[in-house]
Amino acid sequence: MNFDKEVDARGLNCPLPILRAKKALAEVDSGQTVRVLATDPGAVKDFQAFAKQTGNDLLAHGEMPDKAFEFYLKRK
Repeated sequence: MNFDKEVDARGLNCPLPILRAKKALAEVDSGQTVRVLATDPGAVKDFQAFAKQTGNDLLAHGEMPDKAFEFYLKRK
């Protein structure tokens, strides 16, 4: 999937991946996509809730072979 900005939050625990994603979304234009990499297992639920609360779209998420999670968020 194409993205406009990437945030590497691997090794960081809640709430830092969300805070880094929030900052990155503020730096891109409406309609652009941010890819976030995280290793915190709680990040899956955190990003689902974050997208719902902020109105940004969680386009996709999944687990990568190296046990990291990737999230694609589209700015509203």
